[in-house]
Amino acid sequence: MMSDQNQDIKYLFEPQAVAVIGAARDPNKIGNIILHNILSGGYKGQVFPVNPQGGEILNLKTYRSIEEVNDPVDVASIVIPARFVFDAVQSCARKKVRYLTIISSGFSEIGNNEEEKRIVSYAQEHNMRVLGPNIFGIYSAKASLNATFGSSAITPGKVAIITQSGALGVAMIGKTGVENIGLSAIVSVGNKTDVDEADLLEYLVNDENTKIVLMYIEGVREGEKLIRAVKKATQKIPVMVIKSGRSERGAVAAASHTGSLAGSDEIFEAIMKQCGVLRAESVEEAFNWCKFLANAPSPSGENTVIITNGGGIGVMATDACEKYGVRLYDDPATLKEIFSPITPDFGSTKNPVDLTGQASSSHYHSALDEALRNNNIHSVIALYGETAVFDGENLSSMVEENDRKYKAGGKPLVFSIFGGEKVENCIRTLRKTNAAVYGDVYE
Repeated sequence: MMSDQNQDIKYLFEPQAVAVIGAARDPNKIGNIILHNILSGGYKGQVFPVNPQGGEILNLKTYRSIEEVNDPVDVASIVIPARFVFDAVQSCARKKVRYLTIISSGFSEIGNNEEEKRIVSYAQEHNMRVLGPNIFGIYSAKASLNATFGSSAITPGKVAIITQSGALGVAMIGKTGVENIGLSAIVSVGNKTDVDEADLLEYLVNDENTKIVLMYIEGVREGEKLIRAVKKATQKIPVMVIKSGRSERGAVAAASHTGSLAGSDEIFEAIMKQCGVLRAESVEEAFNWCKFLANAPSPSGENTVIITNGGGIGVMATDACEKYGVRLYDDPATLKEIFSPITPDFGSTKNPVDLTGQASSSHYHSALDEALRNNNIHSVIALYGETAVFDGENLSSMVEENDRKYKAGGKPLVFSIFGGEKVENCIRTLRKTNAAVYGDVYE
């Protein structure tokens, strides 16, 4: 059974009816873009544009006020200047709207704290929840709802993103398309006056479409609430965070951006680690993790084996494993039994398993097959450094075939391949297939 709060927040992600207050006829205005995205995204619920002029917008009857709508409204997206928002919130209260997604900016992020507090207090007094203000909207794959002013072409998938930055969130939507990352949801929280990361996690951890959650956080207002939520979430799915405002100047920038207090980065780091949260240093690192975790099976244990064709990159990978707490399988007798039939005498069956520079694609196939079959090996890191003797024309097919085998066999496999132009082209091609392939062992 889900909590009452979780049942309630379902209306934000799975609304039956949505109103756009500030729907515009000009295709360059946000009120038009959001309405267009809702209609073009396949949303099956009712959509009510609201504009004081009435008439029609995008072939839909347009209401002069939300109070003219006869049917119930679950979510109202408010896209009007800040000075008019409180009046719109009052109308929504009379209409008994459940959720307000306030796109409008011009509140605590510029020092207009009192007006922001007045809006949120009134909404809460009338049983309405507020997402925002100062947000780009919400996308929910469950409802095929794209109520954002980002790209209209969002690919459904397994990654949920919660972001405090609207501009970064919009850019992330575009980046997910390039990286072939599908989204189960992306939510902008902006100034976080009411609905925050903890509330959203309550829904996302129980969403069967969500396999990993990525959060971009500038500041935390209710620390204990967030700690409880992430502890609960990480017991079910991976949670990753990008936390900005680390430096003194960054903290000042965060305050002026979303009105947030960044707080002590050292404390945040320690607490998130205790809660089992992965922390990414950059968006690129976060997306690499998301893509891998969204598509790879979970390991059945901690034993990892490195298979390489070069000692140097094997040593680098060993260092990276130690740095990030990856446990390397250390049973020399078993490793020798498994890999000696396919390893030259001048190679090594220790971990890393060194197939040597004379290894071909068939040697990799054989070694990876043996590692997949052995139940004592729970995950595999395969390294390839370009050599003159390797049959390079088979590199892509070797990676793709083994990627499929390991996913079907329920064992994680990651490749790091390094070399010249042909290898770089191979990496670009393979990344489009969702194969876990990278150009550096530290990626």
